[in-house]
Amino acid sequence: MCRASARWWRRCSGRGGRRWRVSGGAGAVVLDASAVLALLHEEPGADVVADALTRALVSAVNLSECVAQLVAAGVRDADARAALELLGLTVVPFDAEQAWDAGCLRAATRRLGLSLGDRACLALARLRGLPVLTADRAWARLDVGVEVRPIR
Repeated sequence: MCRASARWWRRCSGRGGRRWRVSGGAGAVVLDASAVLALLHEEPGADVVADALTRALVSAVNLSECVAQLVAAGVRDADARAALELLGLTVVPFDAEQAWDAGCLRAATRRLGLSLGDRACLALARLRGLPVLTADRAWARLDVGVEVRPIR
């Protein structure tokens, strides 16, 4: 487990930590994988993400990105699962409607080199009419009908 993730995990895994609950109602936001990882690694902007957790949604595609990044950093599978579950995020399955919208976003996002995961996040936000929290400041230059809120 990387050092930052280990600190966060100790703090939140029952030793004085808390489990967040997500409503997804008024004031809901969509989290990009970069925002979730910023929280787990205690990077700048983590406080913004922590404040939004009780109303945050995440695409299943972005959850997969988080898992991949944590495992690549040496976090054991079981620990990665436990850390992400502790956040209590509402994970939204990637369905055909989101797949279609993410595909349609490719032309508008190509110049910034956005990945399928990035477009899945934007598609979920656009279809739900919600803002996105991301650590990627370049997203603020997008004009795709989604309010982008950089966390740092």
